[in-house]
Amino acid sequence: MTGLASPGQTNWTHQAVPLPVVDSIRGVVGDSNVRTGDDAGAIDLGSDGMDCGAGIVVTPSSTEEVAAVVRICRLNEIPIVPQGGRTGLVGGSISRPGEIVLSTARMNRIERLDPVERVAVVGAGVTLEALQEAALEHRLEPGIDLAARGSATIGGMVSTNAGGVMAFRNGVMRHRVLGLEAVLADGSIYFDLTRVVKNSAGYDLKHLFIGAEGTLGIVTRVVVKLDPSPRATATALFGLPSVEAALQIIRMALESDVGHLRAAEAMWNSYFRLAAATHGWSEAGVAPEQPLFLLLSLGGAREDALREDFERIYSEAMECHPEATGIIAGSRRQEDDLWRLREDTGVLYRAHPNAPSFDVSVPLSEISAYLERIVPGLAAIESGLAPYVFGHLADGNLHIVLNRQGPLAPHMAKAVEDVLYQQLREIGGSFSAEHGVGSKRIHSLLATADPTKLAAMERVKRALDDQSIMNPDKVLACDAWFVRSSRPLPSGSERRLPLKNASDLNDE
Repeated sequence: MTGLASPGQTNWTHQAVPLPVVDSIRGVVGDSNVRTGDDAGAIDLGSDGMDCGAGIVVTPSSTEEVAAVVRICRLNEIPIVPQGGRTGLVGGSISRPGEIVLSTARMNRIERLDPVERVAVVGAGVTLEALQEAALEHRLEPGIDLAARGSATIGGMVSTNAGGVMAFRNGVMRHRVLGLEAVLADGSIYFDLTRVVKNSAGYDLKHLFIGAEGTLGIVTRVVVKLDPSPRATATALFGLPSVEAALQIIRMALESDVGHLRAAEAMWNSYFRLAAATHGWSEAGVAPEQPLFLLLSLGGAREDALREDFERIYSEAMECHPEATGIIAGSRRQEDDLWRLREDTGVLYRAHPNAPSFDVSVPLSEISAYLERIVPGLAAIESGLAPYVFGHLADGNLHIVLNRQGPLAPHMAKAVEDVLYQQLREIGGSFSAEHGVGSKRIHSLLATADPTKLAAMERVKRALDDQSIMNPDKVLACDAWFVRSSRPLPSGSERRLPLKNASDLNDE
C-alpha cells in the first residue's frame, strides 16, 4: 500500500483560524456558543490535555447548524475535531491550532422514547446515563453500559463503537443502533433514522460512521434499540484459581433458569488487591490471594431467586475448585461497593500517573495462553515491569495497564507492543477491543491490519472527505494523501472567505 504517512505527519503548517471564519461560525451558532482562548481552555479536558489544543470550541444546537459550520470549514479548509464527552483514551479528540473543536454538548435532547417500539431517538450529546434513566421509567434499558456512563455521550459511543460490560450479551454499540443521522464533510446531511430492526433496502451505510471516530462525518442523531430491564438484580464476587474456572462459572450463569447474566467482569490479583486496599474493602469470605476475581451480575424477576441461583453456582464451582471463595451482595450498598472495585480504574492512575494502558480482545480459549506469554515477556523488557489486568471476561476484552509512570520511550513502547500484540490477529483477536484507534494507535493499526482492509479504508476516506477536514490524523494518518495549502490565507481570490450569512453557503 502506498501513500500512508507516519503517525502525526502532515504537509501543512498549523495556523490560527482566520477571524472572518470565526465570525461566520458565530453567525451560525451565536456568539455565546463559540469559545476561544482562555474561555475555550476552561472546558473539562477529559482524559487528554490536548483535547482543546485548537483553542476554539463551537457548540451547535442542531444538525442544521452542524451542517452550516461544516460548509464554512470546508470552504476554508479548516479541520474539524468532533467531541462528545471526552472520555476516550486513545487521543481520538485531541486538536491543534488551525482546527476547530465541534462539541455536541447542546444536542442533548431525547426526542422520542417509545415503550411500545422499544426505541429511543436521541441527540448525539445525550449521555448514556441520561438515556438509561429515561428508559428505566418505562422499565427499559439501552442494552449497553460502561463506567463512564455519566459523561460518555451516545454520539461519541457510536463514533467509537463502544462496548462495555453487556457486550457479550447484547453486542457493542454497532448492534444497538437502528439508524442515525450524520453530517458529511461537504456539509450534506445523511438521514437514516430508521426505527425498525428489519431493513434490507440497499447498502446499510450507517455502519460507515459507527466506529469511524468522526473521520467520515459527524453523528448528530441516533436511533437506539431498547430492551426490557429486569425487575431485580443480584451481584456476586468469586475468588478463583484460574481463567478456566472463571469461564466455567460464566457458563453456569449463562445457563441460569431463573435469570440472565448481565455482566461478567474479571480482576486479576494485582489489580484487585490495589483496588481493595485503596477503598478499604475486605470480606472474610473472599481470600485476597486468589489469582483471579470474577464479578457477576444476574437479572431476573425476583432477587431472592437470583441469590439462590448464585448459591447453586457457588456450590457447583466448589465441587470442581475447592479453593474457590465468594460472597453474594446482600444489599444495594454491598452491590455498589463490589462494583466500585471494578469500575474505579482511577486507582491505577493515582498509583501510577500516566501509566501506559492497552485494550485487547482475545478469544476465550486463548486467554490463559496469552497471559502466560505476556507476563514473562514484559518482565524480560524491564525488571519489575508487570501488567495490571482486568476486563470484560465473557467477551475476551482485557484491559492492561503497566505498573510504571509516564509514557514509554519509543524503543520500549515497541518492545511492549510486540509482546502484547504478537499473533493477536492470527488467533482471531484485536489490538483494540473498545477504545478505538484515535491518534495513539495508528501505528498499531498499520502494523497489524490486513493491507487490503487498509487500502479499502483509504478509498472510503477519500470518497467521503476529499479535503481530510474530518478529525484529521485519527484512525489513519491520512493527511498526506490530500493536497493542502501550507501558505497563509491569501489576500486575493485563491481561497474564498465564507459569507456572513451561512445560508448563502448551501450551494457549496
